[in-house]
Amino acid sequence: MSSNLSLKKLILDLERLESEAAKQIAEANDADSVEKLRVSFLGKKGSLSNLLGGMGKLPSEERPVIGQRANVLKAELQKLLSERQCFLKEQALAETLSKESIDVTTPPIGTSLGHRHPLIATTEEIVDLFCGLGYQVAEGPEVENENYNFTALNIPKEHPARDMQDTFYLGGDLLLRTHTSPVQIRHLEQNPPPVRIVAPGRVYRRDAVDSTHSPVFHQVEVLAIDEGLNFSHLRGTVLAFLKAFFGDLPVRFRASYFPFTEPSVEVDVEWRGRWLEVMGCGMVDPAVLEGLGLDPERWSGFAAGLGVERFCMVRHGVDDIRRLYTSDLRFLEQF
Repeated sequence: MSSNLSLKKLILDLERLESEAAKQIAEANDADSVEKLRVSFLGKKGSLSNLLGGMGKLPSEERPVIGQRANVLKAELQKLLSERQCFLKEQALAETLSKESIDVTTPPIGTSLGHRHPLIATTEEIVDLFCGLGYQVAEGPEVENENYNFTALNIPKEHPARDMQDTFYLGGDLLLRTHTSPVQIRHLEQNPPPVRIVAPGRVYRRDAVDSTHSPVFHQVEVLAIDEGLNFSHLRGTVLAFLKAFFGDLPVRFRASYFPFTEPSVEVDVEWRGRWLEVMGCGMVDPAVLEGLGLDPERWSGFAAGLGVERFCMVRHGVDDIRRLYTSDLRFLEQF
């Protein structure tokens, strides 16, 4: 009778331990608490070990019953402890992510407002000045084919002038445009004269990098086609534009050569004691007009192309074109 009472008591004690342990594990709120419970219930001096110490009073045939029940309880408590530990880790991670997350839609606090890059600001001012003279903005693709970039501009294959603008070829007859002049061809194909357009954009050439040259730079193309236009109109337009942009800087026109204009000139401004070329221009070559199906006896016009970087450098006194591409805030915050 005494043996049966001892067996029943041990089983009840194990059931109470299971119930109490499950409750305390479920209430544990951090990893340290879970570890302390593990030691308290399953450690060498823990509750389960203490209960199993009473097995010595049981007959040998009853001990396996308690041993089996204890093993089941041990496995169950280990499972509950592991699950609680994982839950608390996931909860802690979620709280950390919630606290450290950044709401990218929140307006910045105490952050200084940005401003336009000097090249963008310069381009916009140039375009605005020509729009004030009655020109419309036109655009074209940066990836061009040889026809628009060369052939339609009176630069056929094997023409020596192609060497002046050796560029980046993409395969087939595709290339990165070397100037914004292809825009005038595309525009005239869709818009009969009279036309007056200004075409800003990025262009590419295999220029060696130095203080005034870059393989990637920005141009603005200007084109006017109408009846009776002559070189005086070109000169007057260029001088009016340069005076509006630079003020009273000395300007000179030099005879030059461009395959798509005749006569052609380069325009320099005096900067830091020397002449700096800022644009090329000329009267549209009759061959270009004929290629577009226009009668050169009726229509005439002029074209000009200018480098935005050069204008920006002269305007702001920048001595090296590479400064415009370094993204150095110490430099950019001056503008």
